Amino acid sequence: MTGQLPLGLELRAPSRLEDYVAGDEGQVLALLAQQRTGTGEAQLYLTGPRCSGRSHLLLGQCAAARDHGLQVVYLPAGEHSELAPEMLEGLEAYDLLAVDDVDALAGLPAWERALFNLYNQARQQGSRLLFSATQPAASAGFELPDLRTRLGWGLTYHLKPLNDTQRRTLLQRLAQRRGLTLPDEVADYLLARCPRDPSSLIALIDRLDRDSLAEQRRLSIPFVRQRIGGGQ
Repeated sequence: MTGQLPLGLELRAPSRLEDYVAGDEGQVLALLAQQRTGTGEAQLYLTGPRCSGRSHLLLGQCAAARDHGLQVVYLPAGEHSELAPEMLEGLEAYDLLAVDDVDALAGLPAWERALFNLYNQARQQGSRLLFSATQPAASAGFELPDLRTRLGWGLTYHLKPLNDTQRRTLLQRLAQRRGLTLPDEVADYLLARCPRDPSSLIALIDRLDRDSLAEQRRLSIPFVRQRIGGGQ
């Protein structure tokens, strides 16, 4: 067994907890840190609407846990149509199981049974469990009562989408980590014209970093307009 993320997720835009801008004074980051070290909740269930950073946090937690020597696995449940319930067999051997968009499996009997079995086996093994969903387990539409109950056993934490000031902070923090200067007006230009969820913002800064390095240009409005379009 390896500590690598399955399903080719290493090829996606990297997500780091250090890049997450928390609107709750860092409470969710503290909960995740305690889960990694075994001093906090073994099971966390993060809820929040689109663009609240749920996937960012799950992928970031996986990366941080792996850096601490834990064996991790990330399951994008929203992609279940391309996967099979049988893939859950044996995953209880991992130290951390992260299931993103777990409510996407609600109402799918084969997936619900497979997740229920994995959950019980993982709890017996002492695995840490991290889930994300748009709704709490009790109202997410799970038809298997015992699964619905178990998903609600741990701490449920609600995330709120970043406001524009926090999104600007995230963009500028990402740029600074790459040795770039992102003026306020350029950050606002990007936020007005590009997807605003954290994962998309990370991918955007990575793209602009590569382009600015290749062309030896700073991040100005004329430059980013050329790269992303969007008119005046």
